[in-house]
Amino acid sequence: MAPEATTAGRRHLTATAYIVAIDIAGFAAIAIGLADVVQRAAPLQVLVLLALTLLSGSATLTMPSVPVSFSISETFTMTAALLFGPSIGTLIVAADALAISLRAKIYRPQRLIFNATAPPLAMWLASHLFFALAGVGPLSLTPLSIWRLLPPFFLFVATYFTLNTGLIAAAVSLETGQRVARIWREHFAGLWVSYLGGGLVGVLLVLLVYQRNPDLTALTLLVPLPLILHAMFRKSMRHAEERIAHLNKVNHLYHSTIEALAHAIDAKDQVTHGHIRRVQRFSARLAGALGITDESTLKALEAASLLHDTGKLAIPEHILNKPDKLTQGEFERMKSHAAIGADILSAIDFPFPVVPIVRHHHENWNGSGYPDGLKGTDIPLGARILAVIDCFDALTSDRPYRRRLSERAALDVLLERRGTMYDPGVVDAFVAAHAQGLFREEGTAPADVEAVFQALTDAQPEVERKSVSLESPILLALFDFGQAMAHATDPDRICAEIRDHFGGLFSFSACVLFEYRDTTQRLVAASAAGAHAAALRGLVIPLGERISGWVAATRMPIVNSDAGLDLEALIFALDEPPRRCLAVPLVSSGTLVGVLTVYSKESPFNDQHAHVMAVVAERIAPTLSTIFQTGTICLS
Repeated sequence: MAPEATTAGRRHLTATAYIVAIDIAGFAAIAIGLADVVQRAAPLQVLVLLALTLLSGSATLTMPSVPVSFSISETFTMTAALLFGPSIGTLIVAADALAISLRAKIYRPQRLIFNATAPPLAMWLASHLFFALAGVGPLSLTPLSIWRLLPPFFLFVATYFTLNTGLIAAAVSLETGQRVARIWREHFAGLWVSYLGGGLVGVLLVLLVYQRNPDLTALTLLVPLPLILHAMFRKSMRHAEERIAHLNKVNHLYHSTIEALAHAIDAKDQVTHGHIRRVQRFSARLAGALGITDESTLKALEAASLLHDTGKLAIPEHILNKPDKLTQGEFERMKSHAAIGADILSAIDFPFPVVPIVRHHHENWNGSGYPDGLKGTDIPLGARILAVIDCFDALTSDRPYRRRLSERAALDVLLERRGTMYDPGVVDAFVAAHAQGLFREEGTAPADVEAVFQALTDAQPEVERKSVSLESPILLALFDFGQAMAHATDPDRICAEIRDHFGGLFSFSACVLFEYRDTTQRLVAASAAGAHAAALRGLVIPLGERISGWVAATRMPIVNSDAGLDLEALIFALDEPPRRCLAVPLVSSGTLVGVLTVYSKESPFNDQHAHVMAVVAERIAPTLSTIFQTGTICLS
């Protein structure tokens, strides 16, 4: 037999022997109490105390996050013992313990018997100790002055508390093999306030009701009660704060998981880059327009909007990024992404119903959708909202096989599909909200910003600043930047000008110009400006890796990514490290020159920022190409 099995067997035998011994001793205490009560009739007040004990035992108050509970039944059990002697106290505790076990649905005979015998045994021993030290009989017959009562009373409470909790802790220790001191400290030590508070109230009842000449000094017993409550509240708040901090960490991990998956999806699908971010923003706005306030629905929609295309991770890239319409077979393969995404996400224990939205966001109102052919309101509301937003953003975005539709034309498509593919109520709410400008990004740059920039930078020097609308700080910044670049021949100056002109507008703290080295297939940080410039300069990133490397390899921008994914280990060496990054490719005459990456400590980036940085990259790429080729700078 294995040593572990032998040890477990011995522990089980010891635990059984211990429990049986406590049960026998407890039954003996109860039997003695019954015999004593039978010999001399108990007064009517005993029945009142018994009723109050059982009633109050069903109203236990448990403090949040703290293994401590207040039950005023302790008040009445100790009052009964002090007033009418150990026998009455023992029997009332036995009735209370049995009732509590039954309310807790503890039906196993061994545990039920132990729970009903250990507390009476503790009360029998503690109350006998009290009367032996006090040198009197039950206090209902022989009242004591408060000063003679207090010393034995405090010993009575301490003994009852220690025995009652210690007997249970010892039983748990024998069954689990854990140290009894650790079990008592973690689960029972905090209960002393409940026993002390209940005992003090019990003494007050004894003194103020049964003492013939009540002494006002008895009121001094009230003084510790507020202190006990204060200590209990402080302990409760401390544990509550610890629990809140833990929940915040879990919540941060939850959001980080979603963000990581979203980045993976965005990086996989080069055709629809940025799509999921817009869908998330617009879905939240449409939910608000529909009057949805349920937190579970809103949180689920927020996460599902970012993760609805998770299944595309399993779709081959030649289908996902095909610059032409899909064949029937390819389309069937593409359709599987909804079910695959739901299967992937089902492994995550989301606190909100995210998976049903992801699975059913391609279902149709008339039941012709996929993967399950759900119809009407059987489709989750979040999925119905996501379907409308997903369609609108797809229609108004450029694809390799078609140009984007105007917003008016996209609205016409939604209205045409109203009641067949999409929920009529959701479509109506979307159209009404769109008319109010709810789906127009705040501060969106003009669609022809490149043309405006070119016109400004090509203008003659005599063009005055007043010709530029002062209500367009971005255009003004582009104008100033274009003028500054007229004679720029130094990448350090170019990097600094980008930071100076746009850092305040977009709230980024650092700017890096990566040079692409074709011979080594690497990006090297040729210049850096702003926070951590010295640490960022010379940073090397292989082509296709991290954020900047992926942008270089695909020549596609990435907006609002996690800076840690780009900087990796370096981010841990930085004080107040950046949290977000935006990267755009530097391309001149079809040749990759490098990557422009900016980092932000706080504010997120949006599509407008990416649009402007792409214009800046187009302007500086030819200059940097010449500088890098002629070796104006030399980096290891």
